[in-house]
Amino acid sequence: MTSPERIAEHLVLPGVLTAEQAAETVTGILAVQREDGAIPWFRGHHLDPWDHTEAAMALDAAGEHAAAARAYAWLARHQNTDGSWYAAYQDGDPEQVTDLGRESNFVAYIAVGVWHHYLATGDDAFLDRMWPVVYAAVEFVLGLQQPGGQIGWKREADGTPVNDALLTGSSSIHQALRCALAIAEVREEPQPDWELATGALGHAIRSHPERFLDKSRYSMDWYYPVLGGAVTGAQAKTRVEADWDRFVVPGLGVRCVVPNPWVTGGESCELALALWVMGESDRALTILQDIQHLRAGNGMYWTGYVFEGETEGDRAMWPEEQTAWTAGSLLLAVAALGGEEATVAVFGAERLPGGLEPDCCRA
Repeated sequence: MTSPERIAEHLVLPGVLTAEQAAETVTGILAVQREDGAIPWFRGHHLDPWDHTEAAMALDAAGEHAAAARAYAWLARHQNTDGSWYAAYQDGDPEQVTDLGRESNFVAYIAVGVWHHYLATGDDAFLDRMWPVVYAAVEFVLGLQQPGGQIGWKREADGTPVNDALLTGSSSIHQALRCALAIAEVREEPQPDWELATGALGHAIRSHPERFLDKSRYSMDWYYPVLGGAVTGAQAKTRVEADWDRFVVPGLGVRCVVPNPWVTGGESCELALALWVMGESDRALTILQDIQHLRAGNGMYWTGYVFEGETEGDRAMWPEEQTAWTAGSLLLAVAALGGEEATVAVFGAERLPGGLEPDCCRA
């Protein structure tokens, strides 16, 4: 069990986490991790590569570097020959694939995790081992990039590409490509094609919403362009203010989807991270304080809460699950507000390579 004495100051945040509470949350994530390094949502549920990586990043933010390294080793061992991973593995068992689709944002996110681990540890040997894994993953993802810069959602089990693009997924990929470029810089292996792809993707996110499926009911489509670093400055502030009242429920957190009366911990923590990126740490802190009603007695967090209903019984934690990625997103948001260097560098909008804007769009 992680002891409070091992918890760094950056994971202690008034009204959110004490050292004892942070230690409980870290211990809860470690308890979900399998011996082979896999981190499913919770024991007995499935693993997806994106949430697995987010949980590993949280472990690094907490100083549990060996456990995080095991998580990345799991990804390296089970990468498909085309550079991808499947969308879901039952309880993290690589022999029990429950979704043979290969989603582009799931595949790309390893670049974010690897860069974060390297910054947290300075482990050059780790970066050397993971570079071929990151390279193959990025190449798979860019094989789904469309002429307008957006990234197609996935490849089906038979390899058929789904070229429709999701704004949330493409925004996450934008951050991942920037992290991949940072890794390439450290290795002194320039990737000009990646730079062009990143620039084209960022331009599509900022300027061409018509290139993405309309998922504007979902809060992730609202804040992810900011969280992924494509939308910054005044444009980010305008975007967040425009839909603040639509998605934020004061005192409870952030809706997953409107008009449903359901706030979720993961979306709330990610919005807090986006607010921190914008320089609005006070509002980020308020969001994190508001969702402490989701904290369970074991230090983990319920996925969400239904806050309206005809009877009191209709208002309840739902679904009845405590996911490693919800706890992980909380720890990462707290680490960013606390100034933890690796987390700040990975999510800081101006601290990663930006790619090259398409010729038509440069000043």
